[in-house]
Amino acid sequence: EWPETGRLALYLLGLRATCPLPEPGPQRLLVTWLKYYLEEDWAGSRRHGQPLTSYYQYSLGVLALCVHRKRVREEVIHRLLAAEHHGRFRHTGGSTVDTEAVAALAFTCLVQERLVGSRLAAELQAARRRVRRRMVEAQDPDGFFGNVYSTPWAMQVFIATNTCRTQPAYGRAMAALLENLDAFTTAATMAQVLPVLYGHSYLDTASMRCQEELDTLMPISAKPPTEMLGNMTVRLVVECPEPRCPQHWLYDRTVSAPAGASLLDVLRAATVQGPPNFTFVTQDTSQGPFLSRVLGMEARQQQRSYWQLLTAPGTSLQMGVADYRPHDGETLILRLSEW
Repeated sequence: EWPETGRLALYLLGLRATCPLPEPGPQRLLVTWLKYYLEEDWAGSRRHGQPLTSYYQYSLGVLALCVHRKRVREEVIHRLLAAEHHGRFRHTGGSTVDTEAVAALAFTCLVQERLVGSRLAAELQAARRRVRRRMVEAQDPDGFFGNVYSTPWAMQVFIATNTCRTQPAYGRAMAALLENLDAFTTAATMAQVLPVLYGHSYLDTASMRCQEELDTLMPISAKPPTEMLGNMTVRLVVECPEPRCPQHWLYDRTVSAPAGASLLDVLRAATVQGPPNFTFVTQDTSQGPFLSRVLGMEARQQQRSYWQLLTAPGTSLQMGVADYRPHDGETLILRLSEW
């Protein structure tokens, strides 16, 4: 089966943060599985020289094991160090900030928890400084590191290394984050931003002192969102590169949808407004619905392909299909890309 490195790593990070009961049996089993996935993740793709899943998931695995104070083979750590040193984190059409940040957090954790020797610790600290410097140099004018979702990861690096107070870039990122909190609508994205808002990183869970807390959580009755009246028209384009698709453009037509609808709603509307007939399939993930198949063309992780979401002429969307809300007259592009 395909390694579940990232999903299991996030679960173990969350489990540590919830102060589980001191019953090591089930927890130890999950840690063992994560170690197994890390090995399978890499060994299964020696031909490509990179993990089967991604460096992001691979780094998450190392971070989760470290937070649980479990040693990782030095060969595993050296693989990540080599990838950082040779710039292998980049993929087509995407930012490397989140991957570099997670790797830097893993490096920091390994040093802080003293799970490596002094020589390797010095290499990890040097890599962490390089990552932090690149993030500062690449900060957008709007204050984000990469995009709104990778920014909390980057900010956790500054928090974990006690450099947030001396780094002006951190203050600019916090200001940008506070203005865009409405972008964090899923449990996974909220879990990334909440520690930052309270000045913490995932590394803090390694040294948490779990204490009995009063049950003070109270349900709130949220006001229903304001209903937007009328319809909008969106142009929907589906692209697939040659030689896989000789025709290149698979679909190009206008779609009518209710004003304020999400991109997912637009795709659903397109399925009943043919011809030509439009079809798509999504998969449920911790980050929300993931677009996996369009017009019969499937994005396969084994082939390192995915459906890239863009707004014309070529700006990548920073939200998923269920979160992004197009405006009237906008052109949206679904492009089968490789990473």
